[in-house]
Amino acid sequence: MATTAGHDGAGPDASLRHAARLGRLAELAVRVGLGLTPGQELVMTAPVEALPLARLITEQAYRAGASLVTTILGDDQSTLARFRHAPEASFDAAPAWLYDGMAQAFRDGAARLAIVGDDPTLLAGQDPAKVARANRARSLAYRPALELITATAINWTLVAHATPAWARCMFPDLDEAAAVARLWDAIFAASRVDEPDPVEAWAQHNARLMAKRRMLNERRYAALHFRGPGTDLRVGLADGHAWMGGLSTAKNGITGNPNIPTEEVFTTPHCLRVEGVVAASKPLAYQGTLIRDIRVRFEAGRITEAAASAGQPVLERMIGTDDGARRLGEVALVPHSNPISQSGLLFYNTLFDENAASHIALGQAYSKCFVDPGLEAAQLAERGANRSLIHVDWMIGSGETEVDGLDAAGQAEPLMRRGEWVR
Repeated sequence: MATTAGHDGAGPDASLRHAARLGRLAELAVRVGLGLTPGQELVMTAPVEALPLARLITEQAYRAGASLVTTILGDDQSTLARFRHAPEASFDAAPAWLYDGMAQAFRDGAARLAIVGDDPTLLAGQDPAKVARANRARSLAYRPALELITATAINWTLVAHATPAWARCMFPDLDEAAAVARLWDAIFAASRVDEPDPVEAWAQHNARLMAKRRMLNERRYAALHFRGPGTDLRVGLADGHAWMGGLSTAKNGITGNPNIPTEEVFTTPHCLRVEGVVAASKPLAYQGTLIRDIRVRFEAGRITEAAASAGQPVLERMIGTDDGARRLGEVALVPHSNPISQSGLLFYNTLFDENAASHIALGQAYSKCFVDPGLEAAQLAERGANRSLIHVDWMIGSGETEVDGLDAAGQAEPLMRRGEWVR
């Protein structure tokens, strides 16, 4: 029989300590992640298992002056029932009315918060074609809301909640209570919850990220050159690109951290100027499948060859979503010495795994990553920003990665050696 006492060990003291840490995470989500302002609405999504955290976030949001908090719950078992029993036509449908409502809420000024914690392998045994169709339908329906998020029209953030299915995936050799406890420890550590003053710890961390952003924006590199095991890749950067990371000020004037945790600085590549080969340094968990040993070749910005030792059919369906799915929408630099990397854990969750290593993302670009914000779609395309229904991050960095910044003449300056900053 499962008990809550197993979160941090055993007994009432452990339960009290877990409750205190969970409260700190909720406070960070609202104060540091969202920067929620009085009178602002909040739209939150969460798995049903994350209700304890969702309730604490709701309380913190109202204490911060939120006018209304609306929580939309998801349930893995209900999702699984669809793939097992729904009629064929179901997989080309999505609740557009729900996503239209979310988009309207964002246009009206609402903030967005997502609690993640889904089972990474939920759909591993289901028909990949149905999974791809369902995700495409959802992506199409969600696009109006997603574009407001990727353009940073609103303040938004992601935080994590340990769920039994996720914990079992990460720690299959432990019993469920011990696995959940280990996952919570990892989440709290990566989110800086265990620091004496988590809010101040985040202020210092953001200052370090901002320093790297300033350096990169001053250097104005035309491209990055990645070298490592299986990787020799040149990533051209979009014309007029800007580096982001850590704190972000949305177009509504509110400043927050879109991801808790975060270790990256990132920008928009030019979708036509990527050349070479690249190998993933970590597996990618996507649509319930673990894709291992991804290796791709880019020519003129487009993937022309793609292979994986496991999950290749899912990889092929992913990059076949649309033409933009074969091109880059993000490139990010992350030092190998960061806490998530040093934990040695594979989280099977992009919020954490992308922050363990330098990475690239296939698909939709972030329109905020430009020196002159507010560009129209045609202007973004002219600058080289990619457009797609997907945005999928996967890791290419490690302790063996070297990165050079290239100027417009192709002259190289070292940026990273053995996975660490040298500038």
